Amino acid sequence: MLLVIDVGNTSIAWGVYKGDELINDFRTSTVKTRTSDEYGLIFINTLTHANINPQDIDNVIISSVVPNLMHTLPSMIIKYFNKKPLVVNSDLELGINIEYDNPKEVGADRIVNAVAAVEQYGAQSIIIDIGTAMTFCIVDKDKNYLGGLIMPGIGISAEALFMMTSKLPKIEIIVPDKVIQANTIGAMQSGLYFGFTAMIDGIIEKLLDELNWDKDETKIISTGGFSTMLTSDSKYNVMINRYLTLEGLKLIYEMNSDLDIAWLNA
Repeated sequence: MLLVIDVGNTSIAWGVYKGDELINDFRTSTVKTRTSDEYGLIFINTLTHANINPQDIDNVIISSVVPNLMHTLPSMIIKYFNKKPLVVNSDLELGINIEYDNPKEVGADRIVNAVAAVEQYGAQSIIIDIGTAMTFCIVDKDKNYLGGLIMPGIGISAEALFMMTSKLPKIEIIVPDKVIQANTIGAMQSGLYFGFTAMIDGIIEKLLDELNWDKDETKIISTGGFSTMLTSDSKYNVMINRYLTLEGLKLIYEMNSDLDIAWLNA
């Protein structure tokens, strides 16, 4: 069994593969101050509750955009699973070429999503990850990762409205029934939802124009917590895959399973 772990700013998405099958997936809050022992108990107890014996985990791979946890979680894996995890970075075999000014600056989550998108859907792809931050990543037909865009996600924007204004309340993010709303909460929900959906389609349009790509020859994939809400009604043919990151982690592990993991993590 392979344990795959993606550490995001808000939550840790993780799961267990048995062969090619994702047999279970989980989500744990990202808390930078938690110790390796605290995370160890969370992982062990969660797996046990799901009827997965932690001793059956053969290998582990981790990607993270949270530097504070890049010692904590590998230490936890070593102590509680007796395994040395493979940690995603741009030096691994990825199946794509990272054409970035400094490849080491590319977030591990963006790398993992790009690898999964190319392997599963084909090159010439636009990958949209709608999480705490929202990212757009571009991979051309020659499997070159060209970069993309990074911007605040819808959750950050909702929190900013609440925190940075005097009278606007904290709200639930939902799909409104119409654009024009006659109350403050509805107006905020409408502004967030329709603002972000219009922005996503607008950025896709600009990317296709700048790249001179035909929309019918381009794979557009979305993932992340708000991907279904914000891309289901897109005017483009967006393929939603909430497991894209976990699948990318599995693929990267398979590409690098023969490497000396102890040396990689030194």
